[in-house]
Amino acid sequence: MRFLQTSFPILLSLCLCFGPRLLAKESPHPSAKWEKDIAAYETADRIQSPEKGGIVFIGSSSIRLWKTLAEDFPRHRVLNRGFGGSQMSDSAYFADRIVLPYAPRMVVVYAGGNDVNVGKTPERILADFKALVKKVRSALPETTIAYVTIAGNPKRWAQVERVKAANALVEDYVRKNSGLQYIDVFAPMLGEDGLPLPDIFVADRLHMNAKGYALWTKVIGQALPAPDR
Repeated sequence: MRFLQTSFPILLSLCLCFGPRLLAKESPHPSAKWEKDIAAYETADRIQSPEKGGIVFIGSSSIRLWKTLAEDFPRHRVLNRGFGGSQMSDSAYFADRIVLPYAPRMVVVYAGGNDVNVGKTPERILADFKALVKKVRSALPETTIAYVTIAGNPKRWAQVERVKAANALVEDYVRKNSGLQYIDVFAPMLGEDGLPLPDIFVADRLHMNAKGYALWTKVIGQALPAPDR
């Protein structure tokens, strides 16, 4: 009993000292929830490895749901590596697995809307975009990185001012740095009344239908490099 009485303070001190570190090591990275999606892409790559030097599209569900991407850009070698309801930080975190292996000549990224939706600030979105740029540029200094603006949509229109602020911050950063592009889909997706075009969205009023993707194809297509074929 006396041993326990004298040892308990020591054990408690050790737990307080090392416990948080052990928990920190065991806590998964916030982006780890997309591991299955990324692993699925890697499995597909082992079955059929994509050609290098193409154009990789990454980002959230608006990219993932772009099923006609290859058909919409038949003269370019495009690769879709969008995943789930991901955020800009997720694209940055997984860039070494969904961008670098393909050594693309261009990366087109659409992310940020989910970030705004969970309360991230425009400054944080810019910081995460910078992290993505840094990771890609460190390995592929000649690769162009294009930022597709966060789009407005009927479901989240109440967040539009933060969306505009995030786009403005990224635009300023892009304009001041070479090798980056800013692709504005925000304005073309609005009607004469300044509100999102209602007929380019599916029933959830968040994601686009075929007409919406046709609009994106036209706008983004103008920013792509010369065709591969």
